Amino acid sequence: MFENLTDRLEHSFKLLKGEGKITEINVAETLKDIRKALLDADVSYKVAKTFCDEVKQAALGQDVLSSVRPGQMMTKIVHDHLVQLMGGDAAGINIKGNPGIVLIAGLQGSGKTTFSGKLALHIKSKRGIRPLLVAGDVYRPAAMEQLRVLGQQIGVDVHIEETNSNPVKIAGNAIERAKKEGYGVVIIDTAGRLAIDEAMMTEITAIKKAVKPTETLFVVDSMTGQDAVDTARTFHERLQFDGVVLTKLDGDTRGGAALSIRAVVSKPIKFVSIGEKMDALDIFYPSRIADRILGMGDIVSLVEKAQEQFDEEEAKKLRKKLAQDRFNFNDFLKQIQQVKKMGNIKDLASMIPGMSKAVKDMDFDNDSFKGIEAIIGSMTPEERDNPSVINGSRRKRIATGSGTSITEVNRLIKQFDDTRKMMKNIRGGIKK
Repeated sequence: MFENLTDRLEHSFKLLKGEGKITEINVAETLKDIRKALLDADVSYKVAKTFCDEVKQAALGQDVLSSVRPGQMMTKIVHDHLVQLMGGDAAGINIKGNPGIVLIAGLQGSGKTTFSGKLALHIKSKRGIRPLLVAGDVYRPAAMEQLRVLGQQIGVDVHIEETNSNPVKIAGNAIERAKKEGYGVVIIDTAGRLAIDEAMMTEITAIKKAVKPTETLFVVDSMTGQDAVDTARTFHERLQFDGVVLTKLDGDTRGGAALSIRAVVSKPIKFVSIGEKMDALDIFYPSRIADRILGMGDIVSLVEKAQEQFDEEEAKKLRKKLAQDRFNFNDFLKQIQQVKKMGNIKDLASMIPGMSKAVKDMDFDNDSFKGIEAIIGSMTPEERDNPSVINGSRRKRIATGSGTSITEVNRLIKQFDDTRKMMKNIRGGIKK
């Protein structure tokens, strides 16, 4: 995400490269380029202009240390103002109550139903609270079935009343059920609506008035760019929501909605949905997003994703195997599977500082591991446990069984041997 904006801003900062100090002339030239970059990213003209005016004021009042180049100083100033533009600190979600009630609203096709499922999983796994999903879209039968399937997939109960066409009553009944059966949070998915559809806008307002949610979230497709911001403004005037959720951010290289929406509606972005998997939901951290926009990576999020997949007992077993030089293909496969659970490989690589530009034009994803998994899957238990027994005839059999070539099998075995040698060297270095 934000690839085009990142490239354009990087070009803007290069205008200050070689300059001895920040002056009104070179700052004006740089900010002119930054403003164009923001407009190309679909940030509203008013927001872009205000942002650049504030950056200019901060830059001209800044004494540049002799150890810091003007380009570096400008990068920091822009970073700080990007964080401020997007809300400063991450905003939490209010799910306190008996039960807490979250009302989900948004346009048709914005991804509300999928987000509802993701939020339920997030609350269940990260907060340890039992959620109840509510199918409040009475106009689209497929929405009820979609929520039912998502609920089964993540192990969350779904309240559905197929014969009831009144979403206000459905929501009320679900809340009563939650109180009786001990659910901690009720998440109400509603029908997609158009901002200009008065009847539907009246309905969502009635639902909110009846259930008095602790949190109302507006879900918006970030790929609609500036239209998303305009829609958010219209909805907020009627609904007074508490926060925004940006979906499909992984498919948007511009990112204007993320940069504009806070300034326009004065409500925080609370979550970003960045994939199809149900665990692909992130809390919106303005500082981390600013890091990524400026090509600084997002090492904090990368570490957090790794920790989520970290199994302490498995790690102890792995350390013991490494100490005894017994690392095998079963262990190798487990490490691959853990990496895959962390998310899209290209997105993970872009979180490493300095790697965003390097992987920009690379076309790879988690399917890249299929060949490796097929090769390991074609090995016998003895071969996986003791790779040294894999001779020429065995390699030929493994290649045939996995639908790959002997060359690919040889390459994997060499990679495995190199990995084991590297681990052995690291272990030897630690002992010394």
